[in-house]
Amino acid sequence: MNLQELSSLSTQVRRDIVRMVHAVQSGHPGGSLGCTDLLVKLYFDTMNIDPESFDMDGVGEDLFFLSNGHISPVWYSVLARRGYFPVEELATFRKLNSRLQGHPATEEGLPGIRIASGSLGQGLSVALGAAQTKILNEDSAWVYSLHGDGELQEGQIWEAAMYAAHHRIDNILSFVDCNGQQIDGSTENVMSLGNLQAKWEAFGWRVLTANGHDFQDLDRVIVEAHGYRGSGVPCVVLMTTSMGQGVDFMEGTHEWHGIAPSDEQLERALNQLPSTLKDY
Repeated sequence: MNLQELSSLSTQVRRDIVRMVHAVQSGHPGGSLGCTDLLVKLYFDTMNIDPESFDMDGVGEDLFFLSNGHISPVWYSVLARRGYFPVEELATFRKLNSRLQGHPATEEGLPGIRIASGSLGQGLSVALGAAQTKILNEDSAWVYSLHGDGELQEGQIWEAAMYAAHHRIDNILSFVDCNGQQIDGSTENVMSLGNLQAKWEAFGWRVLTANGHDFQDLDRVIVEAHGYRGSGVPCVVLMTTSMGQGVDFMEGTHEWHGIAPSDEQLERALNQLPSTLKDY
């Protein structure tokens, strides 16, 4: 897809997010809006995937793991618009008996979802297991994962980071959503993460940086990371984003981490997100 097509799709995904969360007055719009561009880039312009023949093993396909599972609205929208399930199903988000639970789960068999997530800190361990399996099976596909910066306060992340470096797992590309916000405030005030680049490097990872709202910069960093395959060093991208990106009154504040817009706020948000694509 070209830049205009990616941008248009991101706008539509953002419309989906605010409408989904508003409809049930529940969910996490802030981080979902902030990570929209990355997921659109991965699913529509980077990953080797076949939505129509999805299975849990994903042999020969690139895999994606969403560790910060509370931003499920953006993932559901991208999966639906990529063809994993009908776009109309987005209207069932967080409703009784829906396959689109508040946090992604596997028991309903929703295509595109391979692990239950949202219990923070666990996703990197699972992604590394999948990546190591591909290495052992001589599968050349990639594994991608996404994590919140506040999630890095979880100790399991760093256990997994040690494991990856020790086992030279270099077919994984992990992204950290560095928006500086978490549910109770800024990461700096809740528990400072310090120098994340120095931390990851100390754990044996190659650290790259990118603007999470710039498709060209995301493309650059993905291409660079792919070039390090075979080095035996895992790669992480510290991706700068703005929580609530695209909706001015949601941007840059933790207050929209997990609350839903009112009717008036939804109208304001949608007016800022004009799209030529079709709403669900």
